[in-house]
Amino acid sequence: MTQLKITPMMQQYLAIKEQYLDYILFYRMGDFYEMFLEDAVTASRELEITLTARNKKDDAAIPMCGFPVKAADVYIARLIDKGYKVAICEQTEDAALAKGLVRRDVVRVITPGMIVSESLLDEKSNNFVLAVSRHKDGFGLSCLDLSTGTFRVAQSKSADAIVEEARKISPNEILLPESLKEDGFFLSLKESLSSSATTFLSDRVFTLREARNRLLEQFNTRSLEGFGCEKLHAGVCAAGALIFYVQETQKQTVSHLTGLETYALDHSLLIDEVSFNNLELTKNLRTGARYGTLIDVMDATVTALGGRLLKKWLRYPLVKRDDIAARLDAVDEAKKQVAVRKAIRESLKSVADMERLTGRISMGYSTARDLNALKDSIFVLPEIIRQLQNFSSGLFQWDASLVEPLQDAARLIDRAIVDDPPPTVNEGGMIRKGYHPELDELIQISKDGKGWLAELEARERVATGINSLKVRYNRVFGYYIEVSKASAKSAPPHYVRKQTLVNAERYITDDLKTFETKVLGAEEKRCALEYDLFCELRTHVIKNNAPLMNAAQFIANLDCLLSHAEVADLNGYVRPEINIDGVIHIEDGRHPVVEKLLEGNRYVPNTIHMDNRDHQVLIITGPNMAGKSTVLRQVALIVLMAQMGSFVPAVYASLAITDRIFTRVGALDNLSQGQSTFMVEMEETANILNNSSPDSLVVMDEIGRGTSTFDGLSIAWAVAEFLHDLRGAGVKTLFATHYHELTDLATIKSRVKNFNIAVKEWNDEIIFLHKLVEGGTNRSYGIQVARLAGIPEKVIKRAKKVLSSIEQTGHVLGNKAGKSDEKKYGSSGPVQLSLFRPPEEVIIEKLRKIDISSITPLEALNYLHLLKEKAGSGGSAEDSGIFDN
Repeated sequence: MTQLKITPMMQQYLAIKEQYLDYILFYRMGDFYEMFLEDAVTASRELEITLTARNKKDDAAIPMCGFPVKAADVYIARLIDKGYKVAICEQTEDAALAKGLVRRDVVRVITPGMIVSESLLDEKSNNFVLAVSRHKDGFGLSCLDLSTGTFRVAQSKSADAIVEEARKISPNEILLPESLKEDGFFLSLKESLSSSATTFLSDRVFTLREARNRLLEQFNTRSLEGFGCEKLHAGVCAAGALIFYVQETQKQTVSHLTGLETYALDHSLLIDEVSFNNLELTKNLRTGARYGTLIDVMDATVTALGGRLLKKWLRYPLVKRDDIAARLDAVDEAKKQVAVRKAIRESLKSVADMERLTGRISMGYSTARDLNALKDSIFVLPEIIRQLQNFSSGLFQWDASLVEPLQDAARLIDRAIVDDPPPTVNEGGMIRKGYHPELDELIQISKDGKGWLAELEARERVATGINSLKVRYNRVFGYYIEVSKASAKSAPPHYVRKQTLVNAERYITDDLKTFETKVLGAEEKRCALEYDLFCELRTHVIKNNAPLMNAAQFIANLDCLLSHAEVADLNGYVRPEINIDGVIHIEDGRHPVVEKLLEGNRYVPNTIHMDNRDHQVLIITGPNMAGKSTVLRQVALIVLMAQMGSFVPAVYASLAITDRIFTRVGALDNLSQGQSTFMVEMEETANILNNSSPDSLVVMDEIGRGTSTFDGLSIAWAVAEFLHDLRGAGVKTLFATHYHELTDLATIKSRVKNFNIAVKEWNDEIIFLHKLVEGGTNRSYGIQVARLAGIPEKVIKRAKKVLSSIEQTGHVLGNKAGKSDEKKYGSSGPVQLSLFRPPEEVIIEKLRKIDISSITPLEALNYLHLLKEKAGSGGSAEDSGIFDN
């Protein structure tokens, strides 16, 4: 393409595109967004829209594609989902008033973390952008949901803690300083958040001075002490970088960001990402869906506000006894007062997403329909406050005087905006009659004009005798008279032909042009005035940002508390006691998800008691399918639910406050990282052993399965011992295993107890009782489970023969005794593996190594004597040292 062939419009496009090379530029042309050159090629491919070209016959044809402005949200969503960023370039002046080329500029940038459009968001999920910084004080982390105004900051000296928190936040986009691009910390963070888009900013953006000044300017304060982060230098650097990014992408100061929440990473019950996923709290491991998860059972919220907050409660359960008690008090009261609860929940259904409405209004992206939705939400608040007077719990108390300024704003919206406004804000039809005198006059002119047109059409039909004559309008020609081809010869001389169509002729007259000037001028003035009035109204609403956000937060909390009460009432949950004795006691506990999935079938409850005295490590044995994993998970879920402030599925529960929940259940290969099932299992186990405390709850399910039997058993034994002895106090642990040898730990370690999931044998079949009973078991019932799974009968019969041979002779059928590769399994009866090598094996191995040609008769007699002595004592020759010389 040569410079001579670039039009002024393309010069403008290229100049703007130069500033946004990493973005797909949506270039506004009238009612369309157009893309050119490489952007056009990319967009046509990703959006599956037609690729065409300007100057098709030219050697330097310019690829282009486009779509109507009204369809933009759909296409933006597709591009963002595919990892692209979009820059919106609008016409910044009226094309009719422009002298030459219409001015254009980028008015906002849309990235995965900078989405505010309602149609692009999940109403019950936050859309976070996360910034991470490194400072001499440690690592800083700050997250922001621009659509709701949620803004949080934290700091830690531990890189691992920051990575784990970043996983918990699960941002759609990460902001990092350029200097971390090749850093090991960044690589670890990126590996943990592989689905998050990454944006690198200049290190200057993360400097403490600039970041702090941006925050002070945003909040209009002289210090950050009021937000509790003045001394969190690394955190401030990250939070300030977010403000910079918002201003750069939105091209404005965002007024609905009115506060910054400072939090400590260890001030909630910690659940690492592996444990979070294993417990299927928000995503089903098999299907990836929400169905079959704890959030699916617990979410009875009726507002988007409550739905998002409930997810936060699930991610950040409480650890302070008073805070837990306050929630439980509120839930208890709401559960008992059914009528009041249901009345308030019915009112809450009328409350729109006040956080996101406020955000869109503040940023100038709102419509008249958004204002009406906010108005309707505000109008329902007094009724909710009135109903709340029936409750006495502290969390239900709300100062009614805080609502009055919002009522004023809502009444103004009600007076100004029609009941059913149009979806756009620049085509008129939004403002009520009587709100503004000048607007009423312009509306009347437009209304009278329509009557005048109807009269003109009737008059001209009579005057010309053309019954098919019509008066019409379009944007190209304005108002015109249309007659059919057959009637064109009857058109009077003062009709001026304007356009010839295949079947009709179009004309204008002096009267019609005069009318057009008057009416269209009034229409344009009306639309412009309505938009100005709408903007004034929006500005008035924005002044109430802080009380609006406070009201939204109260509604969210209220919705979550009532949701807890509704779920407890519906499912027969009980209020847990929170003890300070380190005890977890659950009578007839139930798995909250499994019992819902088994509706129509009776769920078998189980009782669990754990403490720090004599029931600290519970070894649970039993066959597959018996329900070991269900029991393990239900204990973890009940503890988690209680610390969310929820009632729990049990007859009775007394629970100690837990600082962390760890789970090691199942494992999948991580082939992309070159990790086997066993390596994944060991890494997860290492995390538990290195980070658990005496106040933690550990759930271990079938550790050691990914390697050989002896290795796996040895590791499982050592891990169980370590957890029992941890820091001299131990940690409450549920340890499910197929290694029945681990039941011997109860004879060695004082706080280990054995339990098993009971089964009943009947006619060579087994019946799963799903009941946890005290004591160990030495049967796995693997062949019976295999039959239930549909293994061919021929295989089942062969397996029984092999098992019988092993139990009776210690050998697999078909092996001949005496062969060096003989596989010995043990004596008759159920096989019990020993943790130590049998004495005879050690003795035989040592005897093989003796060189008989060089040994003296006396040495041989001494060896024989020691051998007889050791064999008679039944001790371990391995440790005796008799063959060391």
